[in-house]
Amino acid sequence: MRPIKFHLTVEHLWGFIALMGIFIFVNTHPIRPHDFWWHITIGREIITMGKIPATDVFSYTEAGQPYPSYQMFWLMEIALYVIYRLGGPALVIFIHSLAITSAYGVIFSICKRITKSWRIAAFGVLFAAALGLNDWNVRPQGITFLLASLYLLAIYEYNHNSRWYWLIVFPLGMLIWVNSHGTFLIGLVLIGIWWGQKIWEMIKLRKNAENPVNRKPFFIPGIILGITGLACLINPRGLGIINYLKTLTSNSVVQNLVVEWAPPTLNTLMGVIFFCGLMGSAILLAISPKRPNFLQICIFLVFGILGLKTSRGIVWFGLVMAPIVAEHLSIIVNNFRKAERPSGNQEGSRILNILFIIVIFATGVISLPWFKNLLPLPPAKAGLISAETPVQATQILLDRKPPGELFNAMSFGSYLIWAAYPQYQVFVDSRIELFSEKVWSDYLNLSNANDDWEASLRDYGVNTLMLSPMEQPILIKAVQKSGEWDLLFQDLSTLIFVRR
Repeated sequence: MRPIKFHLTVEHLWGFIALMGIFIFVNTHPIRPHDFWWHITIGREIITMGKIPATDVFSYTEAGQPYPSYQMFWLMEIALYVIYRLGGPALVIFIHSLAITSAYGVIFSICKRITKSWRIAAFGVLFAAALGLNDWNVRPQGITFLLASLYLLAIYEYNHNSRWYWLIVFPLGMLIWVNSHGTFLIGLVLIGIWWGQKIWEMIKLRKNAENPVNRKPFFIPGIILGITGLACLINPRGLGIINYLKTLTSNSVVQNLVVEWAPPTLNTLMGVIFFCGLMGSAILLAISPKRPNFLQICIFLVFGILGLKTSRGIVWFGLVMAPIVAEHLSIIVNNFRKAERPSGNQEGSRILNILFIIVIFATGVISLPWFKNLLPLPPAKAGLISAETPVQATQILLDRKPPGELFNAMSFGSYLIWAAYPQYQVFVDSRIELFSEKVWSDYLNLSNANDDWEASLRDYGVNTLMLSPMEQPILIKAVQKSGEWDLLFQDLSTLIFVRR
């Protein structure tokens, strides 16, 4: 057997740079306050009690209300809590960055197989990353990007070599997906589109073939779709998971209050990136010498519509479109190159290439969370826990023990659940669908000091305020002018007031 020779060239550097760039970006991104903390609190509760909680105990506005989302995320909540217990925020960030980078590494391998080009594969990954970087915060959804990329890899590999073991990826992956996040439907959609492609191929063969066509290979994706659909039922809610998703997607509070659920607009950076990606992909498919197939057209339409409907769909559009964009870009580039002569040494200096790789890996090592304090990062990226998380303020709250119920900024609620319960319950937090429209209406009116806001606070029994100058500047000014509140604590992200 002849040994495989590998020469490191300039071409290879593109892939290393793209993937290491993603790794460094996620490694240096602190844990943000909105979701992570309440999720690991539930992970702790599951391990401690031996069962998944069914009702809310962390707020006083909706105490005792059922909250089925606990059953949706339970597997990743346990995983995140265990990781946090083993190594704190640093280990959580590191494992999360490995998962995200692995997801885009799988996408890179698909692009590389299709295009035979490290450079174009790197472009495909950067296309996906540009559309996904707003969704890389630490939360249960992180694992789903890796699962989706593995689904795509299994589809492309099975189409290439028909090896049966690639089919195992779908039901096994779904067992994790359906118990980690509600986006498991995306996995079923991908299999369904793949099946549609096979049926389309069979129809074309039947039209052109003189002899009968063997239909069995074309229905394998359909069988896998059925098996994977059954795997979806292996979750704490069983068939009830369908009703849960219907309820969540039709929840008016979620649709109106959560920015991530709103359609993208040109007023935001991610909106601009998405529309550029959408239009660029459409143009690329239109001018490509190779006509896009059924699968590619369906993926573009289905996930393009998803991205237009909700900002949460942008990351998925980038992830599934990357191999398609890379393939058609490769075809266009190769046609253009045929008219040109190859020029000079395309490999570059082998020594310089090796030195450059060493520098890239050294940068990746320095970016690890354990060495983060050595880097001159801007405030938004500094620290393992973001500056907007009320760590010090919560400790002051626990030390001073101000009386009465607590009115808190919504973004503080998740950390308060983790660090302040049972001493304090929250008014609201990022479990948006848990709270009624009335509670959210009251929260918004209070945060904007509307109507008789002080009487409303008394009705809720509130004697302590934990406010955000970023989210509630109007209320802070009103509190300072009212004469009924004393400032207990203040830093850049948090102010605590206590009723006199």
